[in-house]
Amino acid sequence: MTTFLKIRDLWKSFGQFVALRDISLDVIEGEFLCFLGPSGCGKTTLLRAIAGLDIQTAGTIHQAGKDVSNLPPAERDFGIVFQSYALFPNLTISENISFGLENAGKNKAEVKKRVDELLQLIGLPEQRDKYPAQLSGGQQQRIALARAIATSPGLLLLDEPLSALDAKVRVHLRHEMTELQRKLKVTTVMVTHDQEEALSMADRIVVMNHGVIEQVGTPTEIYTDPVSLFVADFIGEMNQVPAEVTKEGEVRVGNRTLLCRTGDFAPGSKVIAALRPEDVIPHDKDVRLPGTPDVIETLQNTFDVVIKEMEFLGSFWRTSVSDEEAEGLDLTADFSINAVRRLSLAVGEKITVELPADRLKAFSETSGAEQ
Repeated sequence: MTTFLKIRDLWKSFGQFVALRDISLDVIEGEFLCFLGPSGCGKTTLLRAIAGLDIQTAGTIHQAGKDVSNLPPAERDFGIVFQSYALFPNLTISENISFGLENAGKNKAEVKKRVDELLQLIGLPEQRDKYPAQLSGGQQQRIALARAIATSPGLLLLDEPLSALDAKVRVHLRHEMTELQRKLKVTTVMVTHDQEEALSMADRIVVMNHGVIEQVGTPTEIYTDPVSLFVADFIGEMNQVPAEVTKEGEVRVGNRTLLCRTGDFAPGSKVIAALRPEDVIPHDKDVRLPGTPDVIETLQNTFDVVIKEMEFLGSFWRTSVSDEEAEGLDLTADFSINAVRRLSLAVGEKITVELPADRLKAFSETSGAEQ
């Protein structure tokens, strides 16, 4: 794999406020990378530094082996799409797309051919003579994307490009944008605060918080193996239960001992045991009765809970359960419709749940990091 964008020791300050702290990152050629994090975490500042719109206070940026750290935007090889589309309202769609091509000195025949190709690529060939105000938000964003890639830049920057669209259009367009990026194989960096967007679109995700990178990994790695409670909590739901490490691979919650991924935490360490709601597995209440030893031996962290609340969310039920024998062991569990129907789950019912040991993970009670 070839590194296309290399960022080293990057800092950015606005007066006394430090927006980026010692950022180092490699972006692989042809990949779709997402900067993900809450408002104010530094993701847009990092994108603007890459574009040269806000020059970094310290550090370097190399693109395709060339040091672009202090170059103005016009001398950097990128196309950019903004949240607000930023189309020229007085120009037709074809004129908007051809704007960068004409500035690059292309002749009329080359410009027309490229515009036709791009309109076909984004599925809007019939809109060429219309003006931006005559198009829907989703269509305008596709035009903005076509304009950004018209000059075949080496790098495509997307600054929350879908956040101004309604939910249904956003889901449809993110699929189209991902397919287009795969087809063009252009190295792409997108800023978003929408975890679902990042998980569904990116090859890798860079999770940011307070100007630093918390974790870099594939969507699956970020979701299933977060390195900190911040990452675990920001992406998806996460149960967090105060616990104490009793020995390697084991924690105590109240008076209940559970198998857990404890990392390098020493016995006696105060930790937070964390588990995704969908990893709470419901079992038939008869699973623990005598006469089924073969089943019992395969189960881990199995105990009875009472269902306190149930909320229907379409494809699953979000359920609050409580272990009445272990103080503090209250969990949120996501049960599929089929599981709820099969087990006849209802508020007030007592059921058996299993917490798989390989999905229960310990984090520091103070720093929120794994050990």
